[in-house]
Amino acid sequence: MWVPIDPLDRLFEAGGTVLELIAVVAMALFALALERGLYWRFTHRHARRELIKRWIARRDHVSWSALTLREVWTRELIARLRRPLPWLKLLVALCPLLGLLGTVTGMIQVFDSLALTQAGQARAMADGVARATLPTLTGMAVAVVGLLFVTRLEQVIRREDQRLHDRMARAVEERHA
Repeated sequence: MWVPIDPLDRLFEAGGTVLELIAVVAMALFALALERGLYWRFTHRHARRELIKRWIARRDHVSWSALTLREVWTRELIARLRRPLPWLKLLVALCPLLGLLGTVTGMIQVFDSLALTQAGQARAMADGVARATLPTLTGMAVAVVGLLFVTRLEQVIRREDQRLHDRMARAVEERHA
């Protein structure tokens, strides 16, 4: 009886162990990305509103100590939003390197098998090279998608930092008007 092989099984079989490692790194990368999205949507927005309420409730808004306190509060809030960025950048940078490792180990296997058989079969060599380059392709694809997310998150953080300062200043002006 013939049983069809799942496409992912064939992909992992062709890419080898390094491809499985890239898949684990990709899952960690996208789990962190999902966590940041959920944090932004639910936790950060609530914390921002609470911070603005706490700032408005203060009596002093213009002294040096008040402005320093506002800066400390906003930096703490932005730092919580920025916290996983180094890990995300590390995982993004790791993907192409793992892909290159997979290609190098795959090419070593190809040349080793060609040396053992002592045959210059072009078809077998082409198949081996294609399998060997699969981890590089996968690592680059995961890195590009991860880099898009990291860039977007950095943009959101910069915009949020500016908006937070603007909202706190505007809220005080409205209170005193």
